[in-house]
Amino acid sequence: MRIAVVQFAPQIGKVQENIDKAQKLCDRLRPDSVDLVCLPEMIFTGYVFPDATSISPYLEEPRVGPTSQFCAALAARLRCYVVAGYPERLQPEEVQAVLESDEHGGTKEDEKVGANAAALYGPNGDFVGDYRKTNLYETDMTWARPGTGFTTFHLPPPLNTVSLGICMDLNVRPPAMWDLARGPYEVADYCIAQKTNLLVLLNAWLDSKESPEEDTDWRTINYWALRLRPLWAKVVEADVKAEAEQADGSDGDSDSDPAPDDEATSSEGRKAGEELVVVVCNRCGEENGITFAGSSSLFSLRRGAGRPTLLHAMKRRQEGIEVWTYPRS
Repeated sequence: MRIAVVQFAPQIGKVQENIDKAQKLCDRLRPDSVDLVCLPEMIFTGYVFPDATSISPYLEEPRVGPTSQFCAALAARLRCYVVAGYPERLQPEEVQAVLESDEHGGTKEDEKVGANAAALYGPNGDFVGDYRKTNLYETDMTWARPGTGFTTFHLPPPLNTVSLGICMDLNVRPPAMWDLARGPYEVADYCIAQKTNLLVLLNAWLDSKESPEEDTDWRTINYWALRLRPLWAKVVEADVKAEAEQADGSDGDSDSDPAPDDEATSSEGRKAGEELVVVVCNRCGEENGITFAGSSSLFSLRRGAGRPTLLHAMKRRQEGIEVWTYPRS
């Protein structure tokens, strides 16, 4: 399995400049050299739009917008699959006008004009499928309508069963809370039920601001792994507290263990010992005062292993493309 991960800092609203940047990064890839190319959440438009009015000029029509055109052309050239995030324009019948409380105690009309989406294209440049982000972040809530649930694609080997999520999908659906012992772990449980082989997360994840002198945001990487805990943890919960302490105090070592070993058991869906590969494709840079974590990562998660395995990680501010092969040759 050969996965190309594109990470860079887009400029908000400068769609063509961002596409040109991505194209330049991808020019080094040769046909048949990769199986999947991943680009982050809303990578060509930028992410931090304050309201529906500001993002409306950048909403894209499915299958014909600039992100779809880019993915289709790149997939056809490389003869591989390409997935990228974009802000989708809702069809007129989908647009929702909802009443929200304003700062004066009255109500205001807040129109949901789009969806935070991703498009997947195949080796002939054909549209394979799309997905709308289910668990919206506060920035999305000003303009986006949530999707109706996670999605899975059944693709030819070596990709096989591929599940797709976007950033906040990794967290619980608001206003729910979670803890390490009880979860909920919505994406992980979904992958278990689907018998997923590869989970792809397209992110615009914020920097943790912890240990800013470190090149990689280890706290964020540890958090991603912890939110996928059912995919690698043993069932015994005695050492959950140790996991929490690890998440809050990473020493920046990629070989550090976010979880201890404990006793293995099997459960429904994926059996103990079965492996799932996770690629987290995140953006970097700053936008409207917000700093993003970069640190795109590749994990191998094996049920019952007691710990996740971090295979690769990019740096916080790194702009570029990396090709990760698994299993390593």
